[in-house]
Amino acid sequence: MKRSDINLLARQARACFEAHGWALPPQPRWDVCDFGMGDVWSKGLLLINLAEEPEYCEKLMYQRRGMVCLAHTHKVKKEDIICRWGELAITVWPGHPRESHSGDFSVNVNAQPRTCRPGERIVLEAGERVTLVPGIYHAFEPASDEVIIGEVSTANDDLNDNFFADEGVGRFPTIEEDEPAEVRLLSEG
Repeated sequence: MKRSDINLLARQARACFEAHGWALPPQPRWDVCDFGMGDVWSKGLLLINLAEEPEYCEKLMYQRRGMVCLAHTHKVKKEDIICRWGELAITVWPGHPRESHSGDFSVNVNAQPRTCRPGERIVLEAGERVTLVPGIYHAFEPASDEVIIGEVSTANDDLNDNFFADEGVGRFPTIEEDEPAEVRLLSEG
C-alpha cells in the first residue's frame, strides 16, 4: 500500500469527521487496514483507536463507497458496530461463510433480537447499531458515499483475535514510502 494512499485516506476521513461534528482526540491513534492486499480502496478501512483499556475499547472508523471490511469473526471480542453518520451495510453469518448453515439465527439490532438468514445484509442508519458476539462472522461496507462507524467492544487483540473467512488475509499494511507520512499508524510503533 502506498503512503500517498494512507495520507489521502486520512485527509478524507478527517474532513468527513470535521464536517459531521466528530472531534478527534489531541493525538489520534491512526490505523489503516488493507487486509494485506495493498488496495485499501476496495478492501479496507481507516480506524482511530479512541480507548484501549484492559476491559474495553472504542474505535472510530471511516469508509468510502467501494471499500469493504472483509468477513471475519472473533473468539473473544464482543462488539457493537454503530453507524455514526451515513448508512452502513453489515452482512452476517452464524459461522464460516463458506460452510452450510441450516436455519435462522439471532443478532441484536438496536438492542432487540432480530432473526437473520445466513448471509443477510443489515443496513444501519445513523445512530443504529448491531451487537456481534464471538463466532458471528461479519463484513461491512458503506451503503452511502461515505460512512462514519463506531465500535465499542470488549478488550481488543488485533494480533490474536481476528479470524478471516479468506486464507492469507492480513491485518496490517505493508507500506511503500512514496511520500512523507502525514499520520503515524499504530502498526508503525
